[in-house]
Amino acid sequence: MNLKTEEGREIVRTLAKGADVLIHNFKTGSMEKWGLDYERLKEMNKRLVYCSITGFGETGPDRHLPGYDYIIQGLSGLMSITGTIESGPMKIGVAMVDILTGLYSAIAIEAALFEREHSGLGQKIDMSLFDSAVSSLANVASNYLISGKVPQRLGNDHPNIVPYTTFRTLDGEMIIAVGNDRQFASLCDLLEISEISRRELYRTNEARVKNRHQLTRVLEEKLTKRPMDEWFKLFSQHNIPCGPINSMDRVFQNPQLQARKMVVSMEHPQAGPIKLVGSPLKLSRTNVRMERHPPIAGEHTEQILQQAGYSAEKIAELKKLKII
Repeated sequence: MNLKTEEGREIVRTLAKGADVLIHNFKTGSMEKWGLDYERLKEMNKRLVYCSITGFGETGPDRHLPGYDYIIQGLSGLMSITGTIESGPMKIGVAMVDILTGLYSAIAIEAALFEREHSGLGQKIDMSLFDSAVSSLANVASNYLISGKVPQRLGNDHPNIVPYTTFRTLDGEMIIAVGNDRQFASLCDLLEISEISRRELYRTNEARVKNRHQLTRVLEEKLTKRPMDEWFKLFSQHNIPCGPINSMDRVFQNPQLQARKMVVSMEHPQAGPIKLVGSPLKLSRTNVRMERHPPIAGEHTEQILQQAGYSAEKIAELKKLKII
């Protein structure tokens, strides 16, 4: 719909009258300018749940700024703790802030729909990429708020636990996440350096945190002698938390992923047979079924308008005028 036209805006109003949820991600003030804000639409449908997703929310001094995942990663502090001192700040490899905000928005919408079962009323939800990014800082934010100390980039290291990082092996890198002294002693036994776990330099986690760099060198000297998959199998058998750092080809060859049906095949009207990532939602009674291909832009516009009561003639007119 072309929302710059009154005809396009009228389509939104028509759809909103019978809708459970309206979601938009226009800049703050855009929907008000077009007369499609919550206050006006709720007059037509008091049960409407209206979710606004913007860069900075609809309040505060930055509410009118546009939101970009990359920029929000920088503003929120995520990049300041990602990477190493040598690398400088690094962004996360996918648009994680966009994904997080979508997930938070879905949770908020579900909460509003559940509450509506009791009150009979919808409500407005004001979601912000910036808020979502800051909320994801989790223990890093708590460490700062409690201590007042600005956290530094540690790369793959954990700020409070050692060894809890990535290590080079003969043919790749893997993660070892030892969480206590007992696991550390077991790791040293498997690496055939049992005496290391008894040294004062490494015996306790507190000592290992202080001496993390020299400990890493000691462990890697042993780890680089054998392939990653061998270490993974050995450590897993002895309950040492660990895992390989997989490339995409290894990810999608993983039997566990296949057993969980996390790759689905589907026919697409333009691309032909395609493979897609499956749903992580596993429900015992109403499991997710992927029955439709990712839609082409505007693929279902006519169908939706027909369901809303528009005649074929009116739809043809809207297409001719480039309203839809």
